[in-house]
Amino acid sequence: MTNTTLQSYIAGRWVGKEGAQALRSAINGKPVANTHAEKLDFAEAVQHARKVGVPNLMKLDFQQRAERLKALAKFLNERKEELYAISAHTGATRADSWIDIEGGSGTLFAYAGVGANELPSGNVVHEGPAMSLGKKGSFAGTHILVPRGGLAVHINAFNFPVWGLLEKFAPSFLAGVPCIGKPATATSYLTEAAVRLMIESGILPEGSLQLVIGSTGDLLDRLDGADVVTFTGSADTAAKLRVHPNVIRQSIPFNAEADSLNCAVLAPDVTPDDEEFDLFVKEVAREMTVKAGQKCTAIRRAIVPKEYVDEVSKRLRARLAKVVVGDPSLEEVRMGALASQDQKADVGERVAALLKNAELVFGERDGFAPKGQGVAEGAFFSPTLLLARNPMGDDSVHDIEAFGPVSTLMAYDGLDEALALAARGKGSLVATLVTKDAATAARFVPAAAATHGRLLVLDREAAAESTGHGSPLPQLKHGGPGRAGGGEELGGLRAVKHYLQRAAVQGSPAMLSAVTGEHVRGGKLNDDGTHPFRKHFEDLKIGDSLLTHRRTVGEADIVNFGGISGDYFYMHFDEVAARESPFGKRIAHGYFVLSAAAGLFVSPAPGPVLANYGLDTLRFVKPVGIGDTIQARLTAKRKIDRNRKDAKGVGQGVVAWDVEVTNQDGELVASYDILTLVAKRG
Repeated sequence: MTNTTLQSYIAGRWVGKEGAQALRSAINGKPVANTHAEKLDFAEAVQHARKVGVPNLMKLDFQQRAERLKALAKFLNERKEELYAISAHTGATRADSWIDIEGGSGTLFAYAGVGANELPSGNVVHEGPAMSLGKKGSFAGTHILVPRGGLAVHINAFNFPVWGLLEKFAPSFLAGVPCIGKPATATSYLTEAAVRLMIESGILPEGSLQLVIGSTGDLLDRLDGADVVTFTGSADTAAKLRVHPNVIRQSIPFNAEADSLNCAVLAPDVTPDDEEFDLFVKEVAREMTVKAGQKCTAIRRAIVPKEYVDEVSKRLRARLAKVVVGDPSLEEVRMGALASQDQKADVGERVAALLKNAELVFGERDGFAPKGQGVAEGAFFSPTLLLARNPMGDDSVHDIEAFGPVSTLMAYDGLDEALALAARGKGSLVATLVTKDAATAARFVPAAAATHGRLLVLDREAAAESTGHGSPLPQLKHGGPGRAGGGEELGGLRAVKHYLQRAAVQGSPAMLSAVTGEHVRGGKLNDDGTHPFRKHFEDLKIGDSLLTHRRTVGEADIVNFGGISGDYFYMHFDEVAARESPFGKRIAHGYFVLSAAAGLFVSPAPGPVLANYGLDTLRFVKPVGIGDTIQARLTAKRKIDRNRKDAKGVGQGVVAWDVEVTNQDGELVASYDILTLVAKRG
């Protein structure tokens, strides 16, 4: 990468020609890029997001935005080597960069899947079920989620220049909220390169993504209550942003994910002879050296039974001594540099503060010599292991975080003391418990969950597939209480909902159906004489319905179903026992009722309905006995156009059908949704 002037992307154009602050390679100290000197017009940026970004995103629905995310992920993966080459200047090894670059595109893929599989067509999410609010069923209520109509400002840390932006961008884009990304300056050259690719792809609607290099100026002053601010970084900076006058005045949602003093606990049931003992040592060493320890989820406190402290120290020293530090371009190097000289100085100061009450177990004195040319000017820092023999009496080891390859061993006496030490972090993103005893896990996890956002229980069985202590996953919540920021990111659909506004809606079932885009029971039905299963996806309307003919359940039905299914439960076959049960009589199998209902409403000839691939919300409400007569109502409840075609080029959509099965008295006996794949006309 040549020494160029970085540019911000504001209001559809790249801004910046005159160089300002030099950004240096973490490997050799040579200039990599400069920030730009031009001041940005944040009023224009906000206006562009509101007037251009929001309308453009609203022209697409959840399904279409999910498609764009998938296309963008593929586009970035095809050009990932460009980003890998630049990432090396941040001090990252190839493995470190993989977490950042392909972890970022992987998150885009994950949220493309969330959109395709869990969100509707359109821009309204019905967060049902609807509930009757009156005695006659003519007044009901439910909840909906809608795009906020504002923008999201994403302020990111230096340690993950690509993933940090994309893990926030993906759910906000999917939610229809344009974003302004502000990366940490030290590694902003990598974020700028990624955003440049994203803009060049032509996949993103104009206004959906803007980039700020340098200061945010008066940006936060220009936001209002429809907007969202997210922050990743130090707890101190998070605290300052949280009380920004305009953020408070406008009640702007603020989500912080802050650095925390995460811990790993070696349970007392694990001995040096156990496989789990080495798993613990390996996990601590890995979290110290991956990204040179510059992860908000890294293990800062390794909590160990006092009788095993010396053995853990011995094994960790041996493992750390084998770690080759230096220029990541060298094949033998396993740990790179800190992101900058400023970061190196900060880590050094914090280690010095910790050493006032702790012992040095492993550090620079133990043969630290980074490999490579020009590394003397790099921001390299030795893996550093400390030992606090009296952690219950020392506040500093629970308050001071050295954001680098630094961890402190802590001795404990009994699991209650281990839990107390874990909680001394005052809120953490993640904790790991290494144990081989399920009872220990059952005791530790609920207690530790109050002060930790995520908990990994590691044993030899989980180790084969474990993604590790320090790896946030798109499917799971990332965040933690207290010092960790009190917010949450990721977590699958949860993250998308953070950018949507929830509202309660009340009205008649017909009105709720119109608002939600879903059939609400009690609403208008369209029974036009054509079986709904004979209609193609485009022709099918919400509310299209069929009331089936009736079927009386006989003893032969129960006997035959028992023979086919192998279900001879006494309630179906033992007349005496069934008479003494709460039902007072023999009853039909619930799944017979389900099967019989399908027989009533299925249209058997070939047609647009291609497959039944799911069943949701099943409830058997009332028993069906011998001699009862059942009837089913099938109603088109929800349509999702996933914009897919089969091998012959015929389009398909998903239809959810509401099924109500009633008895001869009109009483509901079974209720559920079925999901079908329905062909388009072609």
